[in-house]
Amino acid sequence: MTPNPFIKQYLMTAGPTPVPPAVSQAMATPMLYHRAPAFDALYERVLGRLPAVFATANPVLAFTASGSGAMESAVANLVRPGTRALALAAGKFGERWIALCESYGADLVRHEPGWGVRIDPADVDRLLGENPGVEVVFATLSETSTGIVHDIQAIADVVRRHGALLAVDAVSGIGAARLLQDEWDVDVVVAGSQKALMTPPGLAFASVSERALAAAESRPGGRFYFDWARTAKSQSNGASPFTPAVSLFLGLDVALAMIEQEGLENVWARHDLLARATRAGVLALGLELYGDPDERSTVVTAIELPGDVDGGKVPGTLRRLGITANGGQDALKGRILRIAHCGYFGAFDILTSLSGLEIALDELGHAVEHGAGVGAAQRVFAEAGVLAAA
Repeated sequence: MTPNPFIKQYLMTAGPTPVPPAVSQAMATPMLYHRAPAFDALYERVLGRLPAVFATANPVLAFTASGSGAMESAVANLVRPGTRALALAAGKFGERWIALCESYGADLVRHEPGWGVRIDPADVDRLLGENPGVEVVFATLSETSTGIVHDIQAIADVVRRHGALLAVDAVSGIGAARLLQDEWDVDVVVAGSQKALMTPPGLAFASVSERALAAAESRPGGRFYFDWARTAKSQSNGASPFTPAVSLFLGLDVALAMIEQEGLENVWARHDLLARATRAGVLALGLELYGDPDERSTVVTAIELPGDVDGGKVPGTLRRLGITANGGQDALKGRILRIAHCGYFGAFDILTSLSGLEIALDELGHAVEHGAGVGAAQRVFAEAGVLAAA
């Protein structure tokens, strides 16, 4: 059935996320040859802007790939058969670290405290003490499947005391959740373009410390396209080692300029406000937040769906209202709804999502006080002066 063209569409997923019109317009400009001077200037500008988002002095390596490609680059460069590694997994994307490490033959220690659990740095300390010889620890900043943002600063302190490298999946977290790579002494941060960086999927990034790059160079072989040394050398000479996603670089250039103009601290503060308003709205509806969310959960809010509705029908009901939001994955399918607020989001996106949730729950038979969730979120925004400023 053809969708009603007069129902406006709202994309409230944690990736891909909405793309600002200026980014779309930049991507619609005529194609550039990737070895022409015009692209050289664009490439240099984008690569020069990326480190500020990672809060690092490292050059950020760019690949044409999804965020999972960035994750694979970390494993491909740091793991060889028999390399002892620790993977921290409390959700679907933590489990991706496990799958990647196993694919590359790591001697793997797995820490899986359960979905929705925030990783306890004390457990990491214990595991590293019990498993001497761990060379690399793989962790997640924002676990998109559960809404949890982990305490990477504390985990990094533990990992460094044990002399291991720390690689962090910040695919959904970069630009939305506070991350200070150099200050926290994180060796590797990987990310993607399609979430808080406000660009369509297709660009992957790895910010690699000198220590991690040296470790990778001491483990030759086992990769080609994702070889950090090859990419770093090529980028230092002002060129991509392979054909880059030219249109995505055009869009990312604009998105990074927007982040630069807003200021990274202000970007983080905006995400914090959107998350606080969303949580307030959810709680005002008498619903529960999933897992161990706290003030760090600035990327996506995971909501426990009430037992008197068929949770599997909630995303479809919202879609009929023009709202696309994530349901749960794997064992959480039908149990939770995830409303994202990372990237190109503002107050009225949250108010629309909460209004849609109220309507959907009511339609599915759950008693709802209409306006309760929206009103609670409005009060958070009003107290912050956002609605008056709008």
